[in-house]
Amino acid sequence: MRIIFMGTPDFSVPVLDALVEAGHEIAAVYCQPPRPAGRGKKDRPTPVHARAEALGFDVRHPVSLKSIEEQEAFAALKADVAVVVAYGLLLPQPVLDAPKQGCLNIHASLLPRWRGAAPLQRAIMAGDAQTGVCIMQMEAGLDTGPVLLRRATDIGTQETTAHLHDRLSEMGAAMIVETLDTLSDLAPEPQPEDGVTYAAKIDKSEARVDWTRPAVEVDRQIRGLSPFPGAWTEIGGERIKLLASRLAVGQGQPGELLDDTLRVACGDGAIDLLRLQRAGKAAQDAATFLRGWPVAAGTNLTLG
Repeated sequence: MRIIFMGTPDFSVPVLDALVEAGHEIAAVYCQPPRPAGRGKKDRPTPVHARAEALGFDVRHPVSLKSIEEQEAFAALKADVAVVVAYGLLLPQPVLDAPKQGCLNIHASLLPRWRGAAPLQRAIMAGDAQTGVCIMQMEAGLDTGPVLLRRATDIGTQETTAHLHDRLSEMGAAMIVETLDTLSDLAPEPQPEDGVTYAAKIDKSEARVDWTRPAVEVDRQIRGLSPFPGAWTEIGGERIKLLASRLAVGQGQPGELLDDTLRVACGDGAIDLLRLQRAGKAAQDAATFLRGWPVAAGTNLTLG
């Protein structure tokens, strides 16, 4: 098929690769524009931009698709279908209507649960036992279109967003190839009105750990916000990112270190901190972190 690919972050790259490997023709790749990044704040192309250029594709990064000119340029590609995954721009109706068979979105949740910007993080933070991927026929509403193919997967008890991200990206890549191979045989299934939830964009104000909360909630917060923006606490007045954790047995004052291996008491129960990161340093497992910065049992993290 002749495909317009629309995606931006790392999550989207395996999908582009899978479409190429399956022998589809990529008419053009749309992604977000390069933006300042790194210490020098130089414009850096997005992961999809970099990959598409390496593959020799026509890369386009308009700041909006609302203009008649952009919509005409999109339609002029005469695509059979557009494949959209974490693109980052809303598609106006003329864009949705331009490909012969419409626009297909790869969404990392079991719709209608977790429509919106941060479905991976919200699923972990809410304690969902399962999530998955839906291939959806796009329409004007936010992730409201009928579903062509869905597949579920369990969320591991210690799984972080980083790990789930990689699993669902590969799952979505395989599913879109399967969908395109059987598109004429698939019956779009309208989403039910019951069970709709919205995965609001993660705000950095959500990242500081409140140790008075139950251990199960703190553990979900740490895993759900790993690697970005990263849940954090203070140790010795320094902000420390917490990137992995697990539930543990123990009780104490909220924020109290119960031993010398970074077991921390919460409002109810305790957690083990498994991976941490100091500002400007690489992430480390707990044992390595403690060799460089011993933290004594009895230290209370709520006091910084």
